[in-house]
Amino acid sequence: MTGYYLCQIYYFVTNVLSLVDYKFYLCNYLKVMLKNLINNHPKGLFLLFSVEMWERFSYYGMRAMLVLYMLEKLAFTNQFASSIYGFYTGFVYLTPLLGGYLADKFLGQRKSISIGAIVMLAGLFSLASGIDWLFFPALTLMIIGNGFFKSNISTIVGMLYGDDKQKRDSGFTIFYMGINLGAFFSPLVCGTLAMKYGYNYGFFAAGIGMLIGYITYKLGEKKLLGNYGLTPIKLQTIENIEEQKELTHRDKRKIWALFILMIFSIFFWICFEQAGCSLTLFAKNSTQRVFGSFEIAAEYFQSLNPLFIITLAPVMSMLWSFLASKGKEPTSVVKFCMALTLISIATLIMAIAAHFTSGDTILVSPLWLLFAYLIFTIAELCLSPIGLSLVTKLAPAQFASLLMGMWFLSSFIGNLAAGLFAGLYENMSHSIFFLILSIIAFIIALILTSLIPVLKLWMGKN
Repeated sequence: MTGYYLCQIYYFVTNVLSLVDYKFYLCNYLKVMLKNLINNHPKGLFLLFSVEMWERFSYYGMRAMLVLYMLEKLAFTNQFASSIYGFYTGFVYLTPLLGGYLADKFLGQRKSISIGAIVMLAGLFSLASGIDWLFFPALTLMIIGNGFFKSNISTIVGMLYGDDKQKRDSGFTIFYMGINLGAFFSPLVCGTLAMKYGYNYGFFAAGIGMLIGYITYKLGEKKLLGNYGLTPIKLQTIENIEEQKELTHRDKRKIWALFILMIFSIFFWICFEQAGCSLTLFAKNSTQRVFGSFEIAAEYFQSLNPLFIITLAPVMSMLWSFLASKGKEPTSVVKFCMALTLISIATLIMAIAAHFTSGDTILVSPLWLLFAYLIFTIAELCLSPIGLSLVTKLAPAQFASLLMGMWFLSSFIGNLAAGLFAGLYENMSHSIFFLILSIIAFIIALILTSLIPVLKLWMGKN
């Protein structure tokens, strides 16, 4: 019997030691991977990663509170508040066209980023002041500042890699993770402060996030960014300009294919951008958020999307790579169809959840929103990065910037329409509201599916 217990002790000790060894080797492996990651990319990338993370912290933190602030503090109607939300988030995607143009022609990217950060700081701290008449000027400042900031920081990321397309794709993936890291934490921090102490504190926290990002940028730009983005892009001499040929019939068909996909993506964004308005109101008024002494702030739910992005983006990337190795990766158009179908399923889930609610008396489990946001995220990963990549593949060189701007224009229209449609949320059955979105997305997915053969022909190998 004693021998038996000694054997059990021996096996227990060896198992513990093996676990310690496993953790030791795992930590060493992760350290090596992190070291290789840092060494394989320009140091400037990690500066821009940090700056963008804090800027997105401020944007998504403010956005998470915006509709609720207008309803509770400014006493706007739901329809008016949702419309303002739509105009704000829409113009955020429109002004980068102007900001990018001014940077290219007159200012340079680096100066434009500084201008954008300062203007956004003025807007955020105006909101934090709690002065009602500053509300619309504050939103205007943030829209203008975002126009200078958004497109130009991404441009510098591309400059860091030159013609190294393989590393550049990897670099933008890291940069994209920074965006979602900031988007994940901001509703938690700003939403908690708004719930416990008032909206002014939430907006102030968003402003502090932007301030940290700006200070980080100014401290590191000279050392880590070199001369990238310091001066406007100069006109090149004719000898250095790639010969401008007239668009071929094939080029025109590729452009038409892009336009068609941009139009279909508008309907995706109409559904997706309900996150900041109707879904937030559903979380606020129709979801069980109090468990004992613990209360889940309505703003917290907006952290689910970036959290799922951070966790699922590598999985989706590996999935596409695996399918590509087997020769079974879906085409870009098929991925668009998948995105529209998934967004239809997500809004259908919300329609079912809304069916079980009844004002403030019958509340549904937060799991409904969790599953809806999960499907929203998978849909986003099937469309948003795929669309950006597709523009760079199909756009003729002389129209690349213009067509990229058109892609953001589709987001502008989608965000604007999302806010306007969300204005109907209060005046109709919530179940019917989400069901309409679900049906529209499904019909659009069917129409796009029927166009796959034509688009495949127009797009060629891409």
